[in-house]
Amino acid sequence: MSSESTPQNPKPRVAVIFGGRSSEHAISVVTAGAVLRAIDRERYEVLPIGITPDGRWALTADDPDRMAITERALPDVRRLAENDNGGVMLPIAAGSREVLYTEPGSVPKVLGEVDVVFPVLHGPYGEDGTIQGLLELSGVPYVGSGVLASAVGMDKEYMKRVFESWGLAVGPYRVVRPREWQRDPERVRGELLEFAAEHGWPLFVKPARAGSSMGISKVQGPGELDRALAEARRHDPKVIVEALVRGREIECGVLEFEDGPRASVPAEIPADGAHDFYDFQAKYIDSTEGIVPAPLTPEQTAEVRELAVRAFDAASCEGLVRADFFLTEDGRFVINEINTMPGFTPISMYPRMWQATGVGYPELIDRLVRAALRRETGLR
Repeated sequence: MSSESTPQNPKPRVAVIFGGRSSEHAISVVTAGAVLRAIDRERYEVLPIGITPDGRWALTADDPDRMAITERALPDVRRLAENDNGGVMLPIAAGSREVLYTEPGSVPKVLGEVDVVFPVLHGPYGEDGTIQGLLELSGVPYVGSGVLASAVGMDKEYMKRVFESWGLAVGPYRVVRPREWQRDPERVRGELLEFAAEHGWPLFVKPARAGSSMGISKVQGPGELDRALAEARRHDPKVIVEALVRGREIECGVLEFEDGPRASVPAEIPADGAHDFYDFQAKYIDSTEGIVPAPLTPEQTAEVRELAVRAFDAASCEGLVRADFFLTEDGRFVINEINTMPGFTPISMYPRMWQATGVGYPELIDRLVRAALRRETGLR
């Protein structure tokens, strides 16, 4: 399907789905507001659909101003929903793209068909392959990676295993699985202390399947370990513990073009004395400023761009990815993780890197939607 508007071919209708059940709900709302503000309304019709923290799909106001972080207050889909009782339903059967709106005691109302979904969901129940699976069943094209790549990109353990199999360097890590913790927490603590003895303190304790730096703790010694594990397990029963990789934090964006994926100029997240690490507060509240482009040598820039595309291919990604690396003190690039639906506000690193590469924010959105329309769904 072409994304051009003609009398015979009306504007493609884009359902922007945001919010969701994860701890990254508010950041997803902020991202959606930025997308709604920037998408070309001359080329696309837009249908905003929010998912509340308890999982209700709601028809929401098309009002980007109400989706921003204001005076350090985080937005919420429940304050954007047009009706507290109504709900939105996507088609389940392949071949139908009609979206329904339902209210208790009323006949469902057809809201029309959607041509493509832009799921700007972050974290579990959205970015992890779940909504991608629903859209595959429905036969509705969508922006971004498919089921497998989304799941791999969300699970930090399997992400690292995939990268290792493709020859990408990763830092030392140890996984704490739920059954392992329930069966013998003392043994787990002992193994983590052995891991620390081998690799040194501090350690980073993280939920294995979360983003936006939610639930992460920088652990300076044994006395902080239990608190950090409890905090990570509050977000995810599966935990990953990583050794400190000393070096500079370098990020690179990957975007799918007609001839394949290409990498943006890289950016650097500078060391910030006000924060222990690049946590949620630094990213979204205090807005720590990244350096775009990163001050690297031409050879380092070329290398990290090549590695970012390799990571994209390793996980079978589509559409877009932000790849995060450490440049170690001895000059090696170590991949930390990929993000298959990175923060997408105009001040987020992904669009800033592409802006510096020559692809502005509205064009970035247009390219992603057109790539999804070209790709369709199904095995590929």
